[in-house]
Amino acid sequence: MRTTSIKKLAAAAMLAALTCAATMVVQIPTPMNGYVHPGDSIVMLCGFVLGPIWGAAAAGIGSALADILAGYFHYAVATLIIKALSAFCAGIVWHMLTKNKTDRIIPALAAGFCGAVPMVLGYFLYEALLLGNGWGAAAAIPGNILQGVFGMAVGALLIELLERVPQMHRLFEQLRK
Repeated sequence: MRTTSIKKLAAAAMLAALTCAATMVVQIPTPMNGYVHPGDSIVMLCGFVLGPIWGAAAAGIGSALADILAGYFHYAVATLIIKALSAFCAGIVWHMLTKNKTDRIIPALAAGFCGAVPMVLGYFLYEALLLGNGWGAAAAIPGNILQGVFGMAVGALLIELLERVPQMHRLFEQLRK
């Protein structure tokens, strides 16, 4: 295994664990049986730091693990797919917008928005179709939008702050290769 692959695997494992922890540490319940948490900011960070593929794996696994550990077993597979798709979309947009540019806030917010859209739509479709809530699942949309906006804003702030640390910037450059 190449050194770069080992670094990516280790970073993905650490970000998956951080995603799980950030999702579980602070949980603010919503009326529709979900909860708002800081984990989505780490989901975005996964896409920014690791790129779309590795970021999707870390975000999906960490988020699904949080659902399992928190007792939301019936959401775990959906969460795995939805959060992986969120990190994948955020990672693609982030990498397209940051090539040869030093500005990170606007690209991070745009990428975070693109990552939040599949989360809001994904949970609506899952709850409406597979859980059988029908149009009643629309009641969860405002909470999911709030969750997406929070994840987008905090994820953008995190990447901006971390990229300013020279050692982190070099590590991120290595991981993005």
